[in-house]
Amino acid sequence: MSSFIDWFNKDASDPVIKAAIAHLWFVTIHPFDDGNGRIARALTDMQLARADKNSMRFYSMSSQIRQERTDYYNILENTQKGTLDITKWLIWFLECLEHSLDSTDELLAAVFSKAQFWDKHNATALNERQKLLINKLLDGFTGKLTSSKWAKIAKCSQDTALRDIQDLLQKNILEKEAAGGRSTSYVLKHAEKFKA
Repeated sequence: MSSFIDWFNKDASDPVIKAAIAHLWFVTIHPFDDGNGRIARALTDMQLARADKNSMRFYSMSSQIRQERTDYYNILENTQKGTLDITKWLIWFLECLEHSLDSTDELLAAVFSKAQFWDKHNATALNERQKLLINKLLDGFTGKLTSSKWAKIAKCSQDTALRDIQDLLQKNILEKEAAGGRSTSYVLKHAEKFKA
């Protein structure tokens, strides 16, 4: 651990590769009975923050590793039981980092899109039920939004739900989905129409 700490605190020519090696080295040493994975992920994020040279970070390698934990444990076991060649580990780590950055791009795009929507409709008169359901749609509502689902989620009558929906159709915020049938469903107007 002393050697690890001395090495970890020195500057590196490639701080991202150092983050990958630090993670592997720490979990291989496994100095504690419990919490080694959490500490290794924290050390990884710390080293990546050093690499960014920026106090504001919007991605989390720790979260991405947890999402890909099956692959993580497989590559970790293969690396620890193999030779001293850690090339496959480094490749996996860099791909995982890329996935983390891609996920962050998607999240930030959704946040900006939502902010853009509310900026555009800042002066539009909306009740709390409408705001609630619009936010659910902006956040990626799963399934079809029908008037009955609206009523359940907003805890209102079916008639009130229909009035809310009709109002949003007139304000050009909602539109009926193409496939009508017995149960009409509604979606937000396409995001590109919200662009300033």
